[in-house]
Amino acid sequence: MEDSRSAKQVGRVVGLWRYPVKSMAAEPLSVADVSWHGLAGDRRWAFVRDGMTRSGFPWLTIRERRDMSHYRPSFADPARPDKSQTVVRTPAGEVYDVADPALGSELSAHGAQAIRQNRGIFDTFPLSLITTQTIAQLGKKVGAKLDVQRFRPNFLVQADDDAPFVEDTWVGCVLKVGGMRMRVDKRDGRCVVITIDPVTSERDTSILRTVIDDREGCLGVYGSTVDPGRVALNDVVLVEPAR
Repeated sequence: MEDSRSAKQVGRVVGLWRYPVKSMAAEPLSVADVSWHGLAGDRRWAFVRDGMTRSGFPWLTIRERRDMSHYRPSFADPARPDKSQTVVRTPAGEVYDVADPALGSELSAHGAQAIRQNRGIFDTFPLSLITTQTIAQLGKKVGAKLDVQRFRPNFLVQADDDAPFVEDTWVGCVLKVGGMRMRVDKRDGRCVVITIDPVTSERDTSILRTVIDDREGCLGVYGSTVDPGRVALNDVVLVEPAR
């Protein structure tokens, strides 16, 4: 393991989330255990659209159902999320076990089936990070204050450098965040999900268009675990020196 004393402080954690069901609401956390498969309990469940099991992207997501972020999953035992029953509260206030067929029927007129994957159901890498400066700069560009949940990160970092997009410079580096170390593997390529307001479900296509035109379609970064450990709000973020 690298000596953290030789690492450079680049920011601190000001937001921490997991998403028990892919595309549903985030669960805000004050502390999280990070394993080889991301945050404990993160994206362990997803819904597969009926007739799409052979598709390369079979998932029912915000792309197809804009209000999925209004469905709020939680764990019966939050301290042991990977061993716990997962339930979902609907916008109408009804509570279902995540695997209840009635929930799949409510989500899709054609039916949707909940599946579980212990390794997590991620589009690319198990960890995602974005800085407050990056979100603020994009907001200035499009003329709106943007909710961080448009971007569905695990870690929101307030960078020490006021310049936006500093996380792009961390690609290929290892970050030490609390008791965990993560490699920053690539920039986060964005899709239509960021055009949908997580509160109102309204769509603003200018947001994705701006990211495509100005940032090659990328905003924030993806990463993977180097050393598992615990992360908490206000933890310092360090960039380790290259070997």
